[in-house]
Amino acid sequence: MKYFKKLEGERIYLSPINSEDVILYTKWMNDSSVTDGIGRTSYLFNIDSEKEYLEKKVSNEYKFAIVEKSSDTLIGNCSIFKIDNICGHGELGIMIGEESFRSKGYGQEAIRLLLSYCFETLNFVSVELSALSFNERAINCYKKCGFKEVGRLRKSFFANGSYHDSVILDILKEEFYEKQVCID
Repeated sequence: MKYFKKLEGERIYLSPINSEDVILYTKWMNDSSVTDGIGRTSYLFNIDSEKEYLEKKVSNEYKFAIVEKSSDTLIGNCSIFKIDNICGHGELGIMIGEESFRSKGYGQEAIRLLLSYCFETLNFVSVELSALSFNERAINCYKKCGFKEVGRLRKSFFANGSYHDSVILDILKEEFYEKQVCID
């Protein structure tokens, strides 16, 4: 088995990223249906650059593969980065690369697993993220997980021929636990 169940949910688990998946990651990172939403469409990704990213060890970063449990299928990845251990916060990123797994709640489940890890294991007080204003699917997902919009960087990102706002969202530890009580 090339994946390890570090964080386990109902339908997915999060495993440390495996560099053997470089071909699949390179495919996703050259697919505009993936990269438009994460602001990477203008970048060119090749196997070497993607392998370097997958193998790069950063002390204040956690990178996970999102794996569908019943089939052990890699469907995306998520990470916590820009970690500040003194202030107790970090930034979250997520991508569902496999199109057939999008808009089916897998992203929400991965985010909740990652937030639980941040608040219970890493002792964070808050987690933030940003999304491009046109990525309504992602913004709605984040809000369903308890994130709140805290600001915008107006016209801060150029994509597909025009400028777009970057929407900044965050969630506090207590908000995460309040949201979990409502879900359960």
